[in-house]
Amino acid sequence: MTTRVAQIERSTSESRVRVRVDLDGTGRSQVRTGVRFYDHMLESLAKHSLIDLEVEAEGDTDVDAHHSVEDVAICLGDAVREALGDKRGISRFGDALIPLDEALVQAVVDVAGRPYCVHDGEPAGQEYVLIGGTYVGSLTRHVWETFAHHAAMAVHVRVLSGRDPHHIVEAQFKAVARALRAAIALDPRVEGIPSAKGSL
Repeated sequence: MTTRVAQIERSTSESRVRVRVDLDGTGRSQVRTGVRFYDHMLESLAKHSLIDLEVEAEGDTDVDAHHSVEDVAICLGDAVREALGDKRGISRFGDALIPLDEALVQAVVDVAGRPYCVHDGEPAGQEYVLIGGTYVGSLTRHVWETFAHHAAMAVHVRVLSGRDPHHIVEAQFKAVARALRAAIALDPRVEGIPSAKGSL
């Protein structure tokens, strides 16, 4: 069986990032981004996608969290894309509807090789909320847009309800995790590439 593991490193004047994924893991994680709330979200993503995830990042968080959050999302997307290889035998599509107390989020992904992101439904003002002292609410959409582009996936995230800013973000990460878990799962009935075109 092919090992679906990848490691990506990225170094800029703004950050240094290393991300390692094992798509056939058990959801173990070791995450240090310098943005504690983001660590919590990525740990949740790993736990519910069953992707083993290691993230080490050092960035200019004294400026703000944006560069570190973005560069980790870039590396995460690149790592998942590389680990998927030619995508033989995967389910390809995944969807999830996840509650977190009052929050409810739907996520749907297509590992199609065509990057696209649709993100809507957050309540007015969510983009301006500061969570954990450093994480601005607008970063959530940016994470999904960046991840979708670098993972070459269609990622749709729809917030159906929610009041607490923490819950609204966390439900998104859990929903994407469960959708991703379904999409990258190996299906023994799938022969070759799951596309009528013969490639993804």
